[in-house]
Amino acid sequence: MTTDAPDTPEEPTAADRESTAAQPEEEAAASPTPAKRKRKPLPIWLESIVLLAVALGMAIIIKALFVQAFYIPSESMEPGLVENDRILVQKVSYWFGGTPQRGDVVVFEDPGGWLSPGESEGPTGFANVLSKIGLYPTGGHLVKRVIGTEGDVISCCDKQGRIKVNGVPIDESEYLAEDTGACAAARGQAGVKPCDWSLGPVPEGKLFVMGDNRAHSADSRVHICAPDQDPCTESPWVDTDLVVGKMFALVWPRDRWDWVSRPDAFDDVPDDPPGSTE
Repeated sequence: MTTDAPDTPEEPTAADRESTAAQPEEEAAASPTPAKRKRKPLPIWLESIVLLAVALGMAIIIKALFVQAFYIPSESMEPGLVENDRILVQKVSYWFGGTPQRGDVVVFEDPGGWLSPGESEGPTGFANVLSKIGLYPTGGHLVKRVIGTEGDVISCCDKQGRIKVNGVPIDESEYLAEDTGACAAARGQAGVKPCDWSLGPVPEGKLFVMGDNRAHSADSRVHICAPDQDPCTESPWVDTDLVVGKMFALVWPRDRWDWVSRPDAFDDVPDDPPGSTE
């Protein structure tokens, strides 16, 4: 008596396996995928507000940290800077302990009583709003050239009418106005010989500044106390903390646009006055 052998399942061939493996992929490809939802664009009015807010924010940051615009309020810095010129001042040079150097043209806040009430006001109305965010030149400041820094002794003048810093006469012909008067730093106070005076050393954290148009500049010289002034209520010094920054460009009017750098007139001035000891 014989029995039939049970049917054994046939092993799938390679072609069957490939067909089976391909099925899920085909099914996946055939199954529809949900389409990504497109982001709806902002309305034009809202996009404009966002862009304006970003632009204003950047302007405020740039003014606070990097660059600020000012205008020249008087003739005191002629011939290089004329009244109503627009200038740019950079603040980076005085970061991380940097301080103004001899020859720098700096913008600084009023040390107290150097500006008249009208000069202290600056721009008004909408111009004042724009100046707060750096879109209009700021007023109410002074623009002068640094002549003496901490420890310097300034004296006037040598036989050629040149001011001396730490005993070294300074050739300022590169930037000084021709009409300087009797000498390059004459004082007009009663009881003082206009071209025979000395001052210093400059205290720590202070500056001695003058305008390039010496005959028409109310600068540190005007605030030196006269010999008979008692008590002395004036101070010729500008605190370095009041300095906003260093001028680096004259930007308006366009025909006078120019980069401004520190002159080499002070390169030979020693750090200490003659006869000083450490």
